Amino acid sequence: MNRLHYEDSIFILNMRIRTIRDTLRLNPPPELFLERSLEDLVFIDGVLELMVKAILENISQYNANGELEYISDTEWQFNQVLTEFSLETSPFSANAFPETVQKITAMRTSSEARRKIIEENQPLEIIQAEPVVTSAEMNGLLGGV
Repeated sequence: MNRLHYEDSIFILNMRIRTIRDTLRLNPPPELFLERSLEDLVFIDGVLELMVKAILENISQYNANGELEYISDTEWQFNQVLTEFSLETSPFSANAFPETVQKITAMRTSSEARRKIIEENQPLEIIQAEPVVTSAEMNGLLGGV
């Protein structure tokens, strides 16, 4: 995957995550949007899996350009939307739709495993750098303003 496609893919994934997050805030009728929202989450999970594998196979090409940091940020956002999806205040809450629990749990486990792999492959200077607030964290802190 070349750099241009990588950046485009990350952008598209972040937009899809944002769409799911916005859908959850709008309180849509589950009979219309639950299945599609779950399909979107499964799609995002699959693309992140492929992207992380591609980056790790070509770590020398991607590592210097910050791709690991970008994918880590996207994984964090994905994990956050999985949490929001499961909350009691979600229109698709686990209590109302227990069949979603297993799917969300599996995706969260995959995401956390990928985040760990990414963290293990970060350059030492990034790991030791003073932590900064990522765009995803800032978005979370500001409530998506």
